[in-house]
Amino acid sequence: MGVPLVCHGHSRPVVDVSYSPVTPDGFFLISASKDSNPMLRNGETGDWIGTFEGHKGAVWSCSLDKHAMRAASASADFTAKIWNALTGDELHSFEHKHIVRACAFSEDTHLLLTGGMEKIIRIFDMNRPDALPKQVGNSPGSIRTVEWLHSDNTILSSCTDTGDIRLWDIRSDKIVQTLETKFPVTSAEVSQDGRYITTADGSSVKFWDANNFGLVKSYEMPCNVESASLEPKHGNTFIAGGEDMWVHRFDFQTGEEIGCNKGHHGPVHCVRYSPGGESYTSGSEDGTVRIWEVVGSVNQEEKESDQSGNVKLVAEEVVRKAESLRISEKAAEAK
Repeated sequence: MGVPLVCHGHSRPVVDVSYSPVTPDGFFLISASKDSNPMLRNGETGDWIGTFEGHKGAVWSCSLDKHAMRAASASADFTAKIWNALTGDELHSFEHKHIVRACAFSEDTHLLLTGGMEKIIRIFDMNRPDALPKQVGNSPGSIRTVEWLHSDNTILSSCTDTGDIRLWDIRSDKIVQTLETKFPVTSAEVSQDGRYITTADGSSVKFWDANNFGLVKSYEMPCNVESASLEPKHGNTFIAGGEDMWVHRFDFQTGEEIGCNKGHHGPVHCVRYSPGGESYTSGSEDGTVRIWEVVGSVNQEEKESDQSGNVKLVAEEVVRKAESLRISEKAAEAK
């Protein structure tokens, strides 16, 4: 299924990738790696824009705010950092007492959510970065993933060592719902329209109703998967990546595999669809980020149309030159 754009630059495994929404300047992709240097790229071309330098340990999670003006990163150096995505400058460093595994900007961009080995969910106020963070409840285990939903009123979290997804109401600081999974959830994504929560645990990909929290679909994958992502525009396909080093693409309604991307040389740790659904990205143990174009997407059809158009123009030019040559030869014969 197509040749990917291969993005080199990281010297160690890539463990998280995240897209910005579409902005007036396009959309952007940030990657987190154990090499301690998150990288920002053009989300469409994969072109390197910059590297955020300052962490002293592996970076486990990364996020861009909805304007792609600021980036956040969560690290094994016991900090979460905020960066200016235009200049690469560090804007603030939030100290923690243990490894920070996850971070996420709120939809309104004013808050940063963090979680990690301390088993504490923290909310930092971007407008008052020096203020003490709000702490939400007590997690039963080390935190692996955090996400916002319901217009920043609910927090989703999962743990590294126990199953289930927990939904927290930030007004009451209490768990309002638990989504049961057999294994620890390694990836959680809230769909672009806010309708679904996509999770990966063990060899299973599950889709939950984000409003009533019912299980909508559950599919067993060909291997243990670390990450899954739902196509954002139509919600008709999803991707999953894991220990077999491949990125699999499936039909959402049936679970049937409709594509498979091979190319990574190590387990796939993270996958995400681009905000328009015309491509998706994967990050791997092999240290590369790969961007795969969706076969049949509008972008690809436009490119193929351009290419066929160019071929047609070249062919017409060749015909014209041949006709011109024949006319010249006939004129010469007539003389």
